[in-house]
Amino acid sequence: MTNLERHSYDVVVIGAGGAGLRAAVEAREAGLRVAIICKSLFGKAHTVMAEGGAAASMGNVNDKDNWQVHFRDTMRGGKFLNHYKMAELHAKEAPDRIWELEQWGALFDRTSEGKISQRNFGGHEYPRLAHVGDRTGLELIRTMQQRIVALQQKDGKTYQSMESHLKVFAELTVTEILKEDGKIAGVYGYWRESGAEVLFEAPTVIIATGGVGKTFKITSNSWEGTGDGHALALKAGANLVDMEFLQFHPTGMVWPPSVRGILVTESVRGEGGVLTNTNGERFMFKYIPDVFKDKYADNEEEADRWYADQDNNRRPPELLPRDEVARAINTEVKAGRGTEHGGVFLDVSKRLTAEVIKKRLPSMWHQFYELAGVDITKEAMEVGPTCHYVMGGVEVEADTAAAVGVPGLFAAGEVAGGMHGSNRLGGNSLSDLLVFGRRAGMGAAEYVKSAKPVAVSEAAIKAAAERIQAPFNRSGGENSYSLHAELQEITHNLVGIIRTGSELTEAITKIAEIRKRSANVSVAGDRKFNPGFHLAFDLDNMLLVAESTAKSAISREESRGGHTRDDFPQLDNKWRQINHIASFDGKEVSVRKQALPAIPKELFDLFDIHELEKYMTPDEIAKGGAR
Repeated sequence: MTNLERHSYDVVVIGAGGAGLRAAVEAREAGLRVAIICKSLFGKAHTVMAEGGAAASMGNVNDKDNWQVHFRDTMRGGKFLNHYKMAELHAKEAPDRIWELEQWGALFDRTSEGKISQRNFGGHEYPRLAHVGDRTGLELIRTMQQRIVALQQKDGKTYQSMESHLKVFAELTVTEILKEDGKIAGVYGYWRESGAEVLFEAPTVIIATGGVGKTFKITSNSWEGTGDGHALALKAGANLVDMEFLQFHPTGMVWPPSVRGILVTESVRGEGGVLTNTNGERFMFKYIPDVFKDKYADNEEEADRWYADQDNNRRPPELLPRDEVARAINTEVKAGRGTEHGGVFLDVSKRLTAEVIKKRLPSMWHQFYELAGVDITKEAMEVGPTCHYVMGGVEVEADTAAAVGVPGLFAAGEVAGGMHGSNRLGGNSLSDLLVFGRRAGMGAAEYVKSAKPVAVSEAAIKAAAERIQAPFNRSGGENSYSLHAELQEITHNLVGIIRTGSELTEAITKIAEIRKRSANVSVAGDRKFNPGFHLAFDLDNMLLVAESTAKSAISREESRGGHTRDDFPQLDNKWRQINHIASFDGKEVSVRKQALPAIPKELFDLFDIHELEKYMTPDEIAKGGAR
């Protein structure tokens, strides 16, 4: 194509959220030429929805905290399905990443001694979340953007030519990752405004595209969360790990319909918010799992006392891990004790004054007041589960964030799997972005040193261009909006928060039918300002995600973390040692079982033997960790 826009870089980063920006900073500081591609406007990343804080064991509020405790909490939250090395690296490196962020200009809230303040969150033993009110993710993005700007300057002046150093390409969609001779060669895509096609040649690609929420009907994710990175990785020959584990955040807005699914930060509960049903019952006391009985209060008086004395070991049940709280709310609603709009009540007004609420939770006050006409300083919020985060993602090497089996491909953040196991603890997402975003940048820089750039063939360019044009060459075909709506109904009803084998079988059949129909999607008009054109590609990605999720879910015959089988309601220790690996042959997704790496003895010994018995087989315990 003679009019094809071409660029050449050492590293292409797909995604401009926290992980993508941190990776770009690391790669640029290593002297590489870096392109950052974002699907939306620069700064509009799902990272800003992580409002409550970033988890790091700095010990600023409780000096008993350390990386070992954080590691244990992360493994417990993930029901011991986490890749131990990723959880270890995260716990050890998170404090340095937060202090680094502060050095770059992040304005964290402070303790009375002037240290970075840390708040409580579900599943964390001690106050651990460094925060900026309830706008922490926004501050992270602001700080990282400023760092990007700083790296675009030399001697106080912006480089005249950004092409050879660091450049952001906003509102650009990547349609595929290109390979030559089995190695990464670049990416292909188009400008969303005009539809003009763009080729980026580069020996390394870092995927940092976030989550898959728009595959589901009710989600906290914005329109960008269509599983692009997951699908791009599959199509490039990478694997996805444990896609059955989706986190339904327990508290999203449920009314009015226009805002349904918008996140209500966990910091509301961390600051003392309580959950009640329509009978006025503080119902979470009924849902404390046996494995957590020694950690959570079993009566209201004891729970309330914890807020005054946080050295008390038994926390309020509202601060149980997210999967436990989401299932409890779902159960209350199904039992007829939910609100008329399908939620429950979350009230912080009885514990904090209006002044304190507006100071500590300013975004939540504004969100409910402006969008729902509710003053949370006086009234309860109406909340319910919303698809928020996917624990599954690209199978990567822990140290380098390199995608397994695809030289030159890396992944970090929500799009990468392994770190969180079957359930992510609140606050671990932001520190995850920083820790593994940095490691992806380091891994890419190391790879580039020995990699020889491979030119993209004209045949590959021609094929990529034809795929973009294909929907316009069809007439009278399927409508991408209709198919997307059908897919969301299937995932919501059959692959949602509670699953059964028969429903998953039905979902797999229906998803396959939509995939066949999607091959005939047609788009009217031209490429300019054409949302139907964009959705045609998003739909293909979401179908791959949904297929991976449903096929992984039907294989795992137990309930663990973000995966609940009504027909297999118990956690089964034999499944703790198994990851599900999804791959794509160009026609369909296949899922196979793979052994989870054994926990080494020095980490194994951090846990009490009685706790391990709740999650591991006798044989695994007898081995006492990998030696």
